[in-house]
Amino acid sequence: MSALRITASILALATCSAAVAQDSSDPVKLTLHDWTGQLITTQLMGEVLEEAGLSVEYVQADYLAQFAGLETGDLHVAMEMWETTGRDAMDAATATGNVVNVGPTGMKAKEEWWYPTYMKERCPGLPNWEALKEPACAEAFSTAETAPKGRYLGGPVTWGGFDDERVEALDLPFEVIHAGTDAALFAELESAIQREAPVLLWVYAPHWAPAKYDGEWVEFPEYTAECYTDPAWGMNADMAYDCGKPFGEIWKVAWAGVEDKWPTAYSAVDAFTISNDDMGAMITEVDLNGKSVDDVVADWMSANEDTWKAWIN
Repeated sequence: MSALRITASILALATCSAAVAQDSSDPVKLTLHDWTGQLITTQLMGEVLEEAGLSVEYVQADYLAQFAGLETGDLHVAMEMWETTGRDAMDAATATGNVVNVGPTGMKAKEEWWYPTYMKERCPGLPNWEALKEPACAEAFSTAETAPKGRYLGGPVTWGGFDDERVEALDLPFEVIHAGTDAALFAELESAIQREAPVLLWVYAPHWAPAKYDGEWVEFPEYTAECYTDPAWGMNADMAYDCGKPFGEIWKVAWAGVEDKWPTAYSAVDAFTISNDDMGAMITEVDLNGKSVDDVVADWMSANEDTWKAWIN
């Protein structure tokens, strides 16, 4: 083969490679959910992708049901799947081959039943979960609508978490009431603490609440995968979920076609990382100090330009 033909072949291959690597002009669809931290991580990612010259579209989606759209490619990127509540749905979706786990966000998730410290005087034995089985303790956490049972305020039903199943499996004299929204959940916490009223509720981290208020998480039997899948595991041989919630990573997931269609976007999502401290500070700015998500994201990007530029270069 002549040198000219070799050169032509190399140029043709280079042109082909460039074409494959070219990002689509179609918008990358990022899913939005119903808690402040997820709105921040998603908009932050969207702003970074727009800085890279990509088109972005935000789509409101159910936290767990979103996987149907991710599997078909109607949705493209979800920035927060929590090990504590989303692992089963994520694993089922990635097993199809149509969804990929793009790695951890850098944040560590904790979600569990939480109470303010003043409730320990009314329910001796906390944080051990077995204290909740005592009728006097349940009554201390009761409200007019649940008495004599205690009241546990869970997250929105779309979050999962198996709290109703946990109450039944551990035979707790409590009624689970689900908050309608993330904002309603923490508005009730603030109101209760101001009045030193009884409250036991779903609190998660990273978040401002466990940093702002003095309180503790209930200590349930330690989670194992078998607790959720094998009823014979644990103290209740007939029911699953007789343990606490898992702790662990917060993951990024994407439609499997993202890497080919928007290689720049896939690379940026893969590189994205943020700490619990940074996220907690941004959530505090929005939820407690009244700033908009737009302004908080803009402030972070201005202060961390070297960080996010590395995600797209």
